[in-house]
Amino acid sequence: MDTLAFMNKLENRFSFTPEDKSILTSNADWGLEIASEMADHFYSYLGRDEEMNAILNATEGRIHRLRETFIHWFHEMFTGIDDWGIGYSKSRWQIGIVHVKIGIQPQHLVPAMATVVHEVGKKLKLEGKSEELKEALGKICMIDLAFIEQSYVEVSTSAVLRETGWSAVLFKRLVTHGAESM
Repeated sequence: MDTLAFMNKLENRFSFTPEDKSILTSNADWGLEIASEMADHFYSYLGRDEEMNAILNATEGRIHRLRETFIHWFHEMFTGIDDWGIGYSKSRWQIGIVHVKIGIQPQHLVPAMATVVHEVGKKLKLEGKSEELKEALGKICMIDLAFIEQSYVEVSTSAVLRETGWSAVLFKRLVTHGAESM
């Protein structure tokens, strides 16, 4: 997958502008300040689900490592790593692949991300931050979520094509026709 092309496509779809990027970078210190609190909300939400709790605690220290990764990820939404370029897009793609590998599915991740967006919104309001910051952060959160969700599609498609020898066109046609019958 061309992660940068996907990033550019998502920037256009979400109208993630240079102004949004500037707003985020100017608030990067604040993003780092609240990252740990947002990690608490994220993992508290996920930990209430029996299936997710088992995944999060499957190995010694996993939850601690995931929490540290979350804090790093959250702060990077504000810094953009490299102005939301190839480094950022590759990082987001890799995060998606890790979610697939450890079994954190979209059905868990989407509401957990919504919890973070909600809690960030409350924090923004409490601290008198601008509506523009809220909008910019909402856009980049959704871009990151799209990367994670796309990783499931790409990994699943790749696995089916590799195991069956089908062409991508045949697989897409079968999926489309399967969806029509539902």
